[in-house]
Amino acid sequence: MTLSARKSAEDGRTGRHQPAELLRAVEDLKDAVAHWSTPGRTAVVMTMGALHEGHATLIRAARERVGHQGFVVVTVFVNPLQFGAGEDLDRYPRTLDADLELALDAGASAVFAPSVDEVYPGGEPQVRVTAGPMGERLEGASRPGHFDGVLTVVAKLLHLTGPDLAFFGQKDAQQLALIRRMAQDLNFPVEIVGVDTVREADGLALSSRNRYLSPEERRTALALSRALFAAGDRLAAQEALRARAASLPGAQGRAENRAEALSRLGEARAAADAHAVAQAAERGGAEAVRAAARAVLDDAAKAEPPLALDYLALVDPADFTEVADDHDGPAILAVAARVGATRLIDNIPLVFGTPVPGTTASGTTGTGTTPFGAAK
Repeated sequence: MTLSARKSAEDGRTGRHQPAELLRAVEDLKDAVAHWSTPGRTAVVMTMGALHEGHATLIRAARERVGHQGFVVVTVFVNPLQFGAGEDLDRYPRTLDADLELALDAGASAVFAPSVDEVYPGGEPQVRVTAGPMGERLEGASRPGHFDGVLTVVAKLLHLTGPDLAFFGQKDAQQLALIRRMAQDLNFPVEIVGVDTVREADGLALSSRNRYLSPEERRTALALSRALFAAGDRLAAQEALRARAASLPGAQGRAENRAEALSRLGEARAAADAHAVAQAAERGGAEAVRAAARAVLDDAAKAEPPLALDYLALVDPADFTEVADDHDGPAILAVAARVGATRLIDNIPLVFGTPVPGTTASGTTGTGTTPFGAAK
């Protein structure tokens, strides 16, 4: 059965709209949006292709939000503006036939896969969106101009698709934060929806670049997620110890008193570093969390092949500046590194201090949404 025939059969069962499956021209996209979109039920998932289960999760989340009668467009476009000198633009995998099938199976109404000339008909645009100071940190410092290119194409695709909702993965946490900020600052009438990172069974965050890794490189690359999980475990342990110490009589005074209170618990682990834990609790535990992750990454730097760390940062999700030692509230622990010729990124959300209702100890909340006009 062809894709068209299969999709027609599926639409007969679900009542979904049936536009053309693959759109290559901007005018075709505009016509499809005008004809098939439903007010309040139009969503976009933007990708650079080489789709995998992480992208499928975004598409399924979009379909769930807009319902069977909604319109979900998936864009597939390798954006040259976000690649710097020496980066893998030409090497980036292009698998449109497989992408189309995955997108339709996951619930897309249509796939918009334009050429570079179709998106930038006059050549590279003279006017672009600038990411500002937040776009110069972490990924922006490692890849100057990257986020200007990202925001420029996202802005353009938002105008072309006219969605009510746009879905992006939490794996690219800084990108997600910048897109949310752009939507707020420039009054885009769209809800930006963040979807949790999807991981493979061994913990490696799904990425189109994972296919570049040899088996040996992949073993080393697992240190990224192991480091993040170690940091999350350390934070959970510190918060539990801090809560128990605070509940003991006389534990509301100086850090030394709390250390003594922890020692009186009679627990070997607490007694062994009670003073350090109490001090970490007083400061919010930020440095101890960084140290737990750094220890795993330091070991991976000695592996064969080695992991070359780009950055490890514990940041405020509002602006991606490093959090202070006494930080309370949400944070993001982000890491970037190279294994062989492949550069990988990963992150986890964390919550310091009193947990936000509905979160786990590591701060994970599941699919997160931020309405237009509210930066998260």
